[in-house]
Amino acid sequence: MNFSVTPEPWDTEDGARLRSMQRAELDARYGSDDHEPGTAPSAEDITFFVVARDSQGTAVACGALRQLDVGSAEIKRMFVLPSHRGTGVAPAVLRSLEAEAVRRGLNELKLETGTAQPDAIRFYEREGYMLIDNFGPYAGEPLSVCYARTL
Repeated sequence: MNFSVTPEPWDTEDGARLRSMQRAELDARYGSDDHEPGTAPSAEDITFFVVARDSQGTAVACGALRQLDVGSAEIKRMFVLPSHRGTGVAPAVLRSLEAEAVRRGLNELKLETGTAQPDAIRFYEREGYMLIDNFGPYAGEPLSVCYARTL
């Protein structure tokens, strides 16, 4: 499949719709809407947001970066519509986030996923992310699993 992955403002309608669908999926997986430690990402702290669109222009995936410090950022709100999983769009979004991080002079990306997301765990491990101790707001959280990759 052909996809375009482009930066968009955090608060676009398509971005908000994709993030809402991600939250609903995670709420169902975890059985509650209280499964994200720390501060939820927002337009104030997201430094880069992308939306992937299929050849018809339909928004099918998204991902974001939130700067952690001078050398690292956290991947946030990485999501692909279930109908488009396995098509190559997730690696395309991830490569876009990584390329932007390099462009900004960052040397590490971190992320948090959860114990009820084995598909995400497999994806990040396959993409070269290494399991790390839970960092920041995820430290001590039993449902959190954290990864990092040196760029």
